[in-house]
Amino acid sequence: MRKNVTVLARMLSTGSIIPIEIVWDDGRRFAIDKVLDKEKCAGLKGGGKGLRYTVRIAGQARYLFLDEYIWFVEI
Repeated sequence: MRKNVTVLARMLSTGSIIPIEIVWDDGRRFAIDKVLDKEKCAGLKGGGKGLRYTVRIAGQARYLFLDEYIWFVEI
C-alpha cells in the first residue's frame, strides 16, 4: 500500500532533485539524513513507477518514491 506524502526537496541546476524532509498529513516531520541511492524503479507494494530514493532517516534506510510529481512511501 502506498501513502502519499509531502516532501521538501532541493532542485539543482542540473535537474537533480534531492529530498530533504518528509512531512506526514498529521504534520510530523522527518529529516532525511542522507540519500543513499536513486534509481528508476516501480513501487513493489504501492504500484507506480518513477524514481526510488533510498534514504536514511534516524539511522534507518527507507524507500521514498517520486512518481511524476507525487511523492509516496510504501507502508
